[in-house]
Amino acid sequence: MTAAIPVAVSGFGSVGKALARRLLAGVPGFELAAIGSRDPARTSVQVERTLGRSYPVLDSRALNGSASILLECAPAGAFRSIVEPALIAGMTVVTISAAALLDNLDLETIAAHSKGRILLASGAIAGLDAIKAARLEKIESVRMITRKPPQSLARTSWMQTHNVDVDAMTDAVCVFSGTARDAARQFPANANVAAAVSLAGAGPDRTMVEIWADPAVERNTHSVFLDSDAARIEVKIANYPSPDNPATSRIAALSMLATLISLTCPLSIGT
Repeated sequence: MTAAIPVAVSGFGSVGKALARRLLAGVPGFELAAIGSRDPARTSVQVERTLGRSYPVLDSRALNGSASILLECAPAGAFRSIVEPALIAGMTVVTISAAALLDNLDLETIAAHSKGRILLASGAIAGLDAIKAARLEKIESVRMITRKPPQSLARTSWMQTHNVDVDAMTDAVCVFSGTARDAARQFPANANVAAAVSLAGAGPDRTMVEIWADPAVERNTHSVFLDSDAARIEVKIANYPSPDNPATSRIAALSMLATLISLTCPLSIGT
């Protein structure tokens, strides 16, 4: 019988908790080996409360010897300190932190030299396979519009600087308009989808993005419009928010889990 592949989960927020629960429930071929945290002592208490049992909780920057695969879902500011040592150790890193990846693309070179690997899961967007295919010819333009319930944007610096009372909002407000690169820097916790679309397609400086706080929507909604020589692509997805965090889409963790399963699946579907 083939031994299960050890998996570490870095970050124990809404996505990390969902992944840990799934691995604990049983994902054929994989097992939860460790959990990473900025504060292992405090997270150990949360892990036991959430999972009903203890697991090794390590400093997120020191997971390189704990597993073969790292599921990275920590805050954007910690991305490089977690991912770089994992890649140097030859680990496969699965992440949805596309906004953080944009500012750390040299990690691809580090991964190549150490036989590590970075897999950017689709996260909260659909259609990346078609966008990747369109990139092989000429892409004329890419535009993306994100609409989120105001509460999911309440903690952003824009909302706080403008003293926006999210509970009192009655009309949609555009909180950002610009390139995907700028969106990732100004809204690092809310622009992973835009960054992923840009990396799959025309790049961060040619992918135009709007982010709206919209009290009329109940789900995190993303619409992508792409014109290319190969196809005109329109993608729209309306995601249920995570029960633990309204700023995160429930499908984000499922996307990472699907990417993990694909690593050993004998049938590959999609580009």
